[in-house]
Amino acid sequence: MNILVSACLLGVDCRYCGTACPGEGMKNLIGRYRLIPVCPEQLGGLPTPRPPAEIRDGKVVTASGDDVTEAFCRGANEALKLAELFHCRCAILKSRSPSCGFGQIYDGTFSGKLVPGNGITANLLHKAGLTVLNEENARTELERLSALPENQKSIKGKNREQN
Repeated sequence: MNILVSACLLGVDCRYCGTACPGEGMKNLIGRYRLIPVCPEQLGGLPTPRPPAEIRDGKVVTASGDDVTEAFCRGANEALKLAELFHCRCAILKSRSPSCGFGQIYDGTFSGKLVPGNGITANLLHKAGLTVLNEENARTELERLSALPENQKSIKGKNREQN
């Protein structure tokens, strides 16, 4: 199975601050699945490093108030193209990110407060029918899916949206 994965979780220095955040156990998935690394922010044309951004009132804005929604949307669409090209049915994305977060994201005040919601890319992939996981629940969910009989392994429609 091909899985779209936030590149930062695989050790690529592409986060807003120019670092990676390799997820625990992510490398253990390499031998079992084909992992397709993706950084929607870079695909959308944003530099690395870049100012931190959060979703506020439906727009992605930086701490200084710059609206970067268009770049985030462009990157989400490119990530979806890659998911379709590689026939990915699942994505493991960086939690709480304004692009990749699924179920919880930062509230737009840059205070560290979390609210229910999805990042731009996570939301688009979810709507396209991919199962969206994060680095915190990926291993458990992939093990659950692997245990299903072959005729029940269709991931499409099995998302558990948390908001």
